[in-house]
Amino acid sequence: MRISFLSIFIHTILGWQLAHKTAFAQNITVTEKQFVTPVLKGKSDNPVIRLQVWVSPSQSSVSVSSFDFNTTGTTSLKDLKNIKLYFSGTDSAFKAAPAKLVTQKEITKGTFSLSATQTLGPGNHYFWLSLELSEKADLKHFVDVNCTNITVNQQNISPKTSPIPTKQRIGVAVRQHGDDNVHTFRIPGLVTTHQGTLLAVYDARRNSSRDLQGDIDIGLSRSTDGGKTWEPMRVAMDMGTWGGLPQKFNGVSDACILVDKNSNTIYLAGLWMYGVINDQGKWLEGLNENSKEWNHQWRTKGSQPGFDVKQTSQFLIVKSTDDGKTWSEPVNITKMCKKEEWWLWAPAPGHGITLEDGTLVFPTQGRDHTGEAFSNITYSQDGGKTWQTSPKASIESTTENMATQLSDGSIMLNMRANKNRNDTSARNGREVATTRDLGKTWTRHPSSDGALPEPTCMGSLHRHDFVQNKKKKSILLFSNPNSKVDRTHITLKTSLDDGLTWPSDKWLLLDELKGRGYSCLTSLNENTIGIIYESSQADLVFQQIDLSEILKK
Repeated sequence: MRISFLSIFIHTILGWQLAHKTAFAQNITVTEKQFVTPVLKGKSDNPVIRLQVWVSPSQSSVSVSSFDFNTTGTTSLKDLKNIKLYFSGTDSAFKAAPAKLVTQKEITKGTFSLSATQTLGPGNHYFWLSLELSEKADLKHFVDVNCTNITVNQQNISPKTSPIPTKQRIGVAVRQHGDDNVHTFRIPGLVTTHQGTLLAVYDARRNSSRDLQGDIDIGLSRSTDGGKTWEPMRVAMDMGTWGGLPQKFNGVSDACILVDKNSNTIYLAGLWMYGVINDQGKWLEGLNENSKEWNHQWRTKGSQPGFDVKQTSQFLIVKSTDDGKTWSEPVNITKMCKKEEWWLWAPAPGHGITLEDGTLVFPTQGRDHTGEAFSNITYSQDGGKTWQTSPKASIESTTENMATQLSDGSIMLNMRANKNRNDTSARNGREVATTRDLGKTWTRHPSSDGALPEPTCMGSLHRHDFVQNKKKKSILLFSNPNSKVDRTHITLKTSLDDGLTWPSDKWLLLDELKGRGYSCLTSLNENTIGIIYESSQADLVFQQIDLSEILKK
C-alpha cells in the first residue's frame, strides 16, 4: 500500500498540533466556580462566576484573549442588563473597587463573547463575571451563566466546574452599606400588614457597624408590591439628644415588629440605651460629643438592676395605625414589665405574633438577677394597653428568640443558645420550648439540641398557613446560618410536623458565603414566602420563595 508524501506530511502536522495542544493544556488549568448567593436588583455588581486560571511554572507567561459564555439556565434574558468581566489578580475574593475592569457589555442574547487582553505569569489568577439586573427583574426568577471557553495563547480551553454549577436566585438589595449616609444596616424584622404591605425594620447604625451604645435609630422600609421595590427609609424610632446627651449616647436597637390581627395597629418594640454604664455597673456622668466611652447591654455590667434610665436599658414601644407610614411617640414599658432585680429586659429582634384568641405576643430576652441570659415572651390581652412578661423559657443560657403558635394552640419559642459557642458536637442546636399558659410554665421540646444547628446567631421562626386540596394546612419555616462554626449558608428549612423534624430534603440554601447572619420570615400571601436577611452581598437582602418550590422538594 503506497502512502503519499502529502499524507505523511499532513498526519505529521496534525500529530504535532495535537501533541502541542495536549502539552499546553497540561500547563494551563481553568476552573469555574459558581456560588450560591443572591443576584440583586439595585446593586451594580453581582459576582456570578469566578474563573481560576492556573499557569504552570514551566510557562514564563501566557496571554488570555477572550471568554465565551452562555445563559442557558437563566429564566428570562429580560432580567439581565449588563455584564462585566473583572480581573482580580491573585486575590480569589471579589472586590470590585480594587479589581481591574477588563470589559463590559449589554446582554442581548443567550450566548456572548468578551474580549480580554491579559498576560498571566505562573501561578493562580482570578477573573470574575459580574451582572447588573434590570429594574424589572422578576423576584421569582433565577440566573444561570456559565463559561464555555477561554482562549489562551490562541488555544481554546473548556473550564472545569467545581462544584456542579447552580442557579442563583434573584433578590433585592433593600439596604446597602452607605445608603442614606448610614454606615451599616443590621438586625432585620419583617411583617406583612392587613393591606399586604411589607414592612422591614432594622438598625440604622449611622457611624459604625458596632452594637449599642451608638448613634443608632430604628429604620423602616415599606414595599407595596411584594418586595419588588421599596420606598425610601423612614425613621420609626429615634431618641435624638434626649436628656442633653448626644445621639451617640441615645441609641435604639433590636427592633421587633408585630401586626395586630384584631385592628389596624402595628406595634414596634426597640431597646434604648441612655448614656453608658461602665464595666463596674456605674452610669458615667459628663458625657459629651467627644467622649469615647462605650459599653453595651450584654457586656459586663452594661445594664443593671432597677428601672431608671441611668440604671438599666429601656424597653420602648411605638405604634402605627396608617400601615406603617407614621409612628407614635415611644411609650416606655420598662417599669410595667421588668423585674427590678433583672439586669436587662429587652425585645428579641424579628417579629411578634397575634394568637388565635387575639393575644399579642412579643418574643423577649434579658439577664436575670445574676446577669445570666434568658428568653421569654411578653404579651398583651387588652389590645396593647398593658403588657405582662413571662418567666424564662429555658434553664439554658439563651437570648434572641422567635415565637409561633402551633396547630394545638400552644406557643413555641425557638432560642439562640449560648451553649453552642465553640460546640461542633451533635449536641449543637437551638433550644426550643413550648407553653400552653402564656409562659407561666414551659416544656422543653424534643427538637432541642441537634435538630437545628447554629453558630450562636439569631434565627427566624414563622408559621405559614395555606389551603391545599380544599383543606387548611400549615407548615413551620425556620431560617438561620446552617453552620455550627460560621455565619454562612443562610438556609430556609421546613417542618411538616409542628417542628418535631426538619428534613434535609426540604432545605433551601439562599447564601453560602459569610454575612452577619440575622433573618426574618413572613407570608406575603398564601402561595409566597418572603425573607429578609443579612447577606454576603448586601447589608439587607429580600427574596421571594414560592410555596410550591418548598412543598415539591
